[in-house]
Amino acid sequence: MKKLTFALVLMTTAAIANVAAQDADNEAIKKRLEPVGQVYLAGAQVAADTGPKGPRTGEQVYQGACFACHGTGALDAPKKGDAAWKPRIAQGADLLLKHAIEGIRAMPPRGTCMDCSDEEISAAIEFMIEGV
Repeated sequence: MKKLTFALVLMTTAAIANVAAQDADNEAIKKRLEPVGQVYLAGAQVAADTGPKGPRTGEQVYQGACFACHGTGALDAPKKGDAAWKPRIAQGADLLLKHAIEGIRAMPPRGTCMDCSDEEISAAIEFMIEGV
C-alpha cells in the first residue's frame, strides 16, 4: 500500500510540474508573438514619440559611438584633440569623412553608428579634431 501511495504522489507531482512548465512555455510563446508595432485609428490618442528630435551634435555622436576607441586610443585610434589627427586632416576633409563612413583599417564603417547620418558623422569628426 505504501508503494502505491508513493507512486500516486509521484505521478501527481510530475503532472503539476508538467502543467507549470507548459504555462511558462505558453507565456514565452505569447511574448514572442506580440506585435512589433501598433495601429492608431483617426481620433485616437497618439503615443508620445521618444525618438531623437533632430540631428545629434558631434559630441553626442562621439560619446555614443566614437568614444570607445577614440577616447581610449584603442586599435591606434587617434584621441580627441591629439596631434595624431594632423596627417589625417592634411589629406582633406572629404577623404576623412569618406574613411569614417566606409571604414578604414581597424575602424568599422560609420564607427559602429549605423543610424548616424553623414552630417552627424561629419560633426563627430569636427568635434574630435577641435584644437588640433
